[in-house]
Amino acid sequence: MKIQESAENYLETILILSQKKTQVRSIDIVNELEFSKPSVSVAMKNLRQNGYVLMDKDGSLTLTDAGREIAEMIYERHQVLSEWLVRLGVDEQTAVKDACRIEHVISPKSFQAIKNHITAIST
Repeated sequence: MKIQESAENYLETILILSQKKTQVRSIDIVNELEFSKPSVSVAMKNLRQNGYVLMDKDGSLTLTDAGREIAEMIYERHQVLSEWLVRLGVDEQTAVKDACRIEHVISPKSFQAIKNHITAIST
């Protein structure tokens, strides 16, 4: 199922924050992405309604299996594309920024080809 880029970014952010913290709350996303509280609140409501995120009574966010699958896919793309661009000579800041844009639009076939190429030249 295709979801909007912004939703993918939120899911990826929850995944990254959950690797650093025992609990992830909406305020953590506000601070990480520097978005307004109302914007994050609306996004979390939409993600909950679409079955990507669960929120407990204390406000702690957890990715559902569907949400985790999307978040891990986007995060892997981000890491691989960032590394690839840096290896091509792009400065890290630009590589990370560009990877963040590319990760949402690249087809699975093209991403796999890049990943295979990186693996081939690394061995």
